[in-house]
Amino acid sequence: MEFTSAAARQRYDAIVAHADEIVVGLDFDGVLSPIVEDPTQAHIHPDAPQALVDLSDLVRAVAVVTGRPARQVLALGGLDEVGDAIGDHGKELFVFGQYGNERWSSTQRRVISPRPPHGLSTFERELPSLLRRSRASGAYIEEKGLAVAVHTRRLEDANEAFERLLAPMSELARLHGLVVEPGRNVIEVRSDGQHKGHAVETLVKEQNAGGFLFAGDDLGDVEAFEAVAELRERGLPTLLVCAASDEQSVLLPLADVVVPGADGVMDLLRRFIADVRA
Repeated sequence: MEFTSAAARQRYDAIVAHADEIVVGLDFDGVLSPIVEDPTQAHIHPDAPQALVDLSDLVRAVAVVTGRPARQVLALGGLDEVGDAIGDHGKELFVFGQYGNERWSSTQRRVISPRPPHGLSTFERELPSLLRRSRASGAYIEEKGLAVAVHTRRLEDANEAFERLLAPMSELARLHGLVVEPGRNVIEVRSDGQHKGHAVETLVKEQNAGGFLFAGDDLGDVEAFEAVAELRERGLPTLLVCAASDEQSVLLPLADVVVPGADGVMDLLRRFIADVRA
């Protein structure tokens, strides 16, 4: 765990002091789950369920904010069971899936989701042809319902394939009124206008939050970081945590704390829990 400045250390101390007013928002992949080659096998870190339960005792609310479909994260994270345990403590777990387009809570127990964006089905039909033309037929296509993601991690040169695909996929998305969200060896196509920053704003409003801790690892977390930074400008205690990797560095200049992947996030959460209880 590395603070990026003396001010960052002070921000950490402030959220510890105001823990009962804080909302904790956590990305899933790379934060609660280690990054793996097969995204269908990205199971939650073994220490995360207990950490989420312990956190819920101390803070205003805990939320998983992810680009994955909510149902997928519920399964990979065992979050139904985690929600049960958090409910036994009189608290509630929230899941915001597909960048906030979907939401679930441990009290409501159903996923609320809009219709798929116009143009997505046509984009998906044209995608295999694009992959063949780009010499990336072996890329893994993940259909999310409200979005589609192309993973290059399984290909022989994942980074080069990612760079080769980004421009043509962006152009095809534009033709169908969609936007591209690049990530760690993944290119996601979805509707415009919804991002994790909106999920942060919703949580602050609904939970009457007096501060926010957000942990992310990727380009898709930038808007959440920016929304938390705006709360900081309003005088609320905040902390921005980057789960760093060799593949992505976009969050590093925005972060207060840098940790090594999901293991580092668990260390941070354990330290935060211990410091609040001290």
